[in-house]
Amino acid sequence: MAGTDVGEVRRHFETNGYLGEDRRRLMVVADGEPAGTVSWIARRHARVGQCWSIGIALVPEWRGRGVGWRAQRALCDYLFAHTPVMRIEAATRVDNIAEQRALERAGFAREGVLRAARFSHGEWRDLVLYSRLRHDPA
Repeated sequence: MAGTDVGEVRRHFETNGYLGEDRRRLMVVADGEPAGTVSWIARRHARVGQCWSIGIALVPEWRGRGVGWRAQRALCDYLFAHTPVMRIEAATRVDNIAEQRALERAGFAREGVLRAARFSHGEWRDLVLYSRLRHDPA
């Protein structure tokens, strides 16, 4: 979601505290420690209406400890409670099985594969697309 340029991250925070119109980000805290960030950005699939596309980045020591799916579920609950969107989506690489499990545990349903959707580490990678709708069980 967000760029990895530290200067970009700092400028974005100083401008709007990560809560601007283009991209939003919140800190994930676990046991009182910073564990990473969750972010969301508006997406449109048609002329009318929008959805949120969410992402997560956890520091390595917090991965695999149940923090990610809980943060993603809490973010979805927050977005459904405070915005009118019907759909929240997330995508991850097809080889990121841990993130796929986390999304499913957070209430997301697998929709399909987006072939060659992201250029990463010198090659085009397939992504798995997930969504959670407002009326889906949490």
